[in-house]
Amino acid sequence: MAETVSSQSAELIERIRNTFDEMALYKDLKRSNFISSFKLPSFMRDWVIKRFQDEDGEIDVDSATSFIREFIPKKDNWKGIMDRIVTRQERVRFLAKISVNIDIRTQEISFELPDFGLGYKDTVIPPDVWEECSDALLKSEESWGIVELAYQFASSPKEHGKIKLVSFRDFCPYIVDYDEFKTAREEFSFEEWVDIVLGAVDYNAAGYADMTQKLAVIQRLLPFVEKRVNLMELAPAGTGKSYLFGQISRYGWLVSGKVTRAKLIYDLSKRKDGVVAIRDFVALDEIREAEYMQEVEIQSALQAIMENGKYRAPDNHEVNVDAGIIFLGNISSSAMNEYQNMLVELPKPFHQPQFLDRIHGFIKGWDLPRMTDDLKACGWALNSEYYATIMHRLREDPSYRAIVDKLIILPPGADTRDTEAVKRICSAYLKLLFPNVRSETDISAKEFKKYCLKPAIDMRATIRLQMGWADDKYRGQTVPKFEIKEFD
Repeated sequence: MAETVSSQSAELIERIRNTFDEMALYKDLKRSNFISSFKLPSFMRDWVIKRFQDEDGEIDVDSATSFIREFIPKKDNWKGIMDRIVTRQERVRFLAKISVNIDIRTQEISFELPDFGLGYKDTVIPPDVWEECSDALLKSEESWGIVELAYQFASSPKEHGKIKLVSFRDFCPYIVDYDEFKTAREEFSFEEWVDIVLGAVDYNAAGYADMTQKLAVIQRLLPFVEKRVNLMELAPAGTGKSYLFGQISRYGWLVSGKVTRAKLIYDLSKRKDGVVAIRDFVALDEIREAEYMQEVEIQSALQAIMENGKYRAPDNHEVNVDAGIIFLGNISSSAMNEYQNMLVELPKPFHQPQFLDRIHGFIKGWDLPRMTDDLKACGWALNSEYYATIMHRLREDPSYRAIVDKLIILPPGADTRDTEAVKRICSAYLKLLFPNVRSETDISAKEFKKYCLKPAIDMRATIRLQMGWADDKYRGQTVPKFEIKEFD
């Protein structure tokens, strides 16, 4: 049996495995470092581990390694794959991320493998293959799956040969039962459920000092489950924020380094929406050094998107956005105090109250410990891909917001942006911590206030304080005092 270096009891392990069945696996990110060398995203890593893990959680390392090398190639292997396809005319199958392009002028359908630099101009999807695979390939802007490639010779001297898609099978090794997941919450206490959520996103709950630290981590998941939740997190380096936003969910996107307006918002030359229109959230990392945040076009576009989820491009095209925008940055320890101006080191937009007002909440990253091996998942946990898919599905469920609307009593004259910020954050907390709630009577007023409303108000209050530092006319303004309607 794999040695569990966590606080899980044998009884809890049995409940997790019985409740979630094949969606549960034994994670020990310290012992499975051999997979880390392949740089797989967590959702792919968990799938491989589960495939080669026995009932006791032991991994067949040799078989897993052989499988990864054969079916999940690195970028360094691409020339070898090209040689097999183009020179030797072999058919080659492997796991990859793929996106498709439909040419309006020629009606030709091509594909791109972004991780290998293979672009649309050098590829083709034959009509019969498109007929068979189009449903799977059109599910999202980018799809993970097993691609089978071959070479198609040029049909005339004026054309050139291309790599063709022979078949595609979507990467979805199991069926996600959304309602079953919500019901599963009832099998666990609040404390147990928090630990389960942490394990699902690769953290070891036993490594945290207390519930405050655990819930501080879960704050980062709010935009994973609720549409258009805009957040800012300032933190010391090494607290794991880049990993969580960049590796856990294939539905999000982390910007680290440079990014263009075309890639982020809208490509005017290609008339193609940017990533903000196709992802659940976009996390902009290292904002203190982000030169693109100085660009007026990007500033105005982000401000419009955060306000109403729309951006009107110069060619009059409207980009519709459901993604949350998350700003991440490291600041000096002396600036980590919400009662002073924390944003002096950040680019100009963060000195403008109208920009800050559109950020719904603030995460105090200094409440989180620096990442250590003790905080890496170690124990029976949910498959990250499964949980990321659940979080993606939760975004589409309006029932939680309806419950929040019934529970919160608005004071007279409440500011609309404050109200909307608090309600969105409350809805997200409800989804994460109490997914089994079906009506306003399924959660106590005490629990809702402690775990949903109060943290939502606190997160918004920090934004309000920073708006006051940006402009004196906002100084002293506070978040309205919301009350909770109690139901018998």
